[in-house]
Amino acid sequence: MATCEKRSCAAKSSASDKKKKMIRGAIVAIVTPFRDGKVDEDALTRLIEWHINEGTHCIVPCGTTGESATLSHEEHMRVVELTVETVKGRVPVIAGTGSNSTDETIQLTQHAKKAGADAALVITPYYNKPTQEGLYQHYMKVADTCKFPMILYNVPGRTGVNMLPETVARCAENKYVIGMKEATGNLAQVADVIRLCPKNFIVVSGDDPTAFPTLALGGKGVISVASNVVPKDMAAMVDLFDSGDLAKSRQIHYRLAPLFKALFFETNPAPAKTALAMMGKIPSGEVRLPLVPMSEANRERLAAVLRDLNLII
Repeated sequence: MATCEKRSCAAKSSASDKKKKMIRGAIVAIVTPFRDGKVDEDALTRLIEWHINEGTHCIVPCGTTGESATLSHEEHMRVVELTVETVKGRVPVIAGTGSNSTDETIQLTQHAKKAGADAALVITPYYNKPTQEGLYQHYMKVADTCKFPMILYNVPGRTGVNMLPETVARCAENKYVIGMKEATGNLAQVADVIRLCPKNFIVVSGDDPTAFPTLALGGKGVISVASNVVPKDMAAMVDLFDSGDLAKSRQIHYRLAPLFKALFFETNPAPAKTALAMMGKIPSGEVRLPLVPMSEANRERLAAVLRDLNLII
């Protein structure tokens, strides 16, 4: 019996390691399509299928780009469930579950685990500006309660707090903390996180302009806004890098650089949704207040970039 139990545990550990290794590459922070103020489930399903066909490596529902901040709990949970149901295990699903409340984060993470997601993406608590010790205690509480693979998410430009590399390294000692989305845009900080954390700790860029440099530092990919619009190109950029063809990977990085900027002409995800609507991938670029539709001037600027990339006529 003991031998069987050991074999069972070893098999589970092997399966867990395999799933962890799959979390890499061009990971789309997928938009949440709306129609008349409600989640457009048909449009979301079509988007997911398109991403899988285009080679997107992983999908993140209910991230910042998915407008998680204005989804109700019921909508949030439904989007995660629908994503898992549609993906059917073909690529990993990393559900956004973070909040400025530890209890709420635990609730959303437990739901993601029950829904069948592969991991949770957990943002540093925003607005309340915890200390480094507060951040550590927050993540340990979530990890030890939920016992579910978790990727930390550091984006001080939105949260008002910067999780320092030393704090990340402390968290990485917990077996459920498997990686980090680093969105400071500070490559020195990215390098410190990679240097201080275990070799199997998954560090991905949190913004497209630093995706290629993060790969060069030893990162494993990017949780990407641009992948919403050019999934095949973003996947190719990472795959080419991983195969050793740095020159072609770099070419894609520079070719897409104008798009990286264009997708932030206004607050994300308004430009990404507008681009998808222009491309006919979703019925409209509808966003929720307090976000508003793009100005006409910026729509034209965005359209010009899309034309240059042959994404629209």
